[in-house]
Amino acid sequence: MSEETYKAGVLTISDKGAKGEREDRSGDAAKALLEESGLTVEKRDVCPDELERVSETLSAWCDLHRLDLIVTTGGTGFAERDITPEATLKVVRKNAPGLSEAMRQKGLEKTPRAMLSRGVSGIRGKTLIINLPGSEKGVRESLETVLPVLRHGLEILTGRGGECGG
Repeated sequence: MSEETYKAGVLTISDKGAKGEREDRSGDAAKALLEESGLTVEKRDVCPDELERVSETLSAWCDLHRLDLIVTTGGTGFAERDITPEATLKVVRKNAPGLSEAMRQKGLEKTPRAMLSRGVSGIRGKTLIINLPGSEKGVRESLETVLPVLRHGLEILTGRGGECGG
């Protein structure tokens, strides 16, 4: 029996990327890692750092496109226009802080600046949303931290697997 396929989306939040002034290497890295882990990336876009636009895109990808997982890249820092966590919290119904905590903890092993990430993780319906840093390296390190548990989390979330406690 083959493993279930999960549908994913990669949303990069970047003013320069949305204007075509910066190559989306972090989104490319996220897509590659998700596909290597067996997920199907069905949606991919770049949005400017605009709260309403990001939250509307996340909502549509959850509610209309019924993705199982959405990862965002960028917009998680201290800059005035960094709004990704706020846009995510606006649409999620349940928080999933352990994922973001694990990614920050792993990042702290390499740089104290990891504690400056404000990324969050949460659930809307049957979709898990995870905020990743905007750098290609940060995306790789963060996803490598959570990918080993993502399939199980998605199984539980989508009702395709058994409960954790047993």
